[in-house]
Amino acid sequence: MHERVMIALGSNVGARAALLAGARTAVASLPSTRLIAASRVEETAPFGSGPQGPYLNQMVLVGTRLSPRALLHALQRIECTLGRIRSRRWGARTIDLDIVRYGQVTCCSDELRLPHPGIAARDFWRRELAELEALLECAA
Repeated sequence: MHERVMIALGSNVGARAALLAGARTAVASLPSTRLIAASRVEETAPFGSGPQGPYLNQMVLVGTRLSPRALLHALQRIECTLGRIRSRRWGARTIDLDIVRYGQVTCCSDELRLPHPGIAARDFWRRELAELEALLECAA
């Protein structure tokens, strides 16, 4: 059975729109995974500290048979392929891919927390989640 998963995409370095498009394509190409829907892309102020440019953000809904941990590792490989260098928490980045919700799964480990604890602090995530949930209701 495919699990419905919400994944946040963000970019504030380089060709932001092209990086989001590349990330969407790469996520949709993961084994046992299909892209169901994507929210609108929106520009937001950076989250965190230090001087950095605005982000382009988007949320995608996928159906996947990958486990949460396998999906996390696959997303980290996509980030690396798209030039992400992990140097500073909440620093500027070519691409950021976060599992926001993985069906009804909850977990809390050093590696992965579900649902993502940042939902409450990111109003753009809440808008994007609402947009995708509305699309699901229309399709039902």
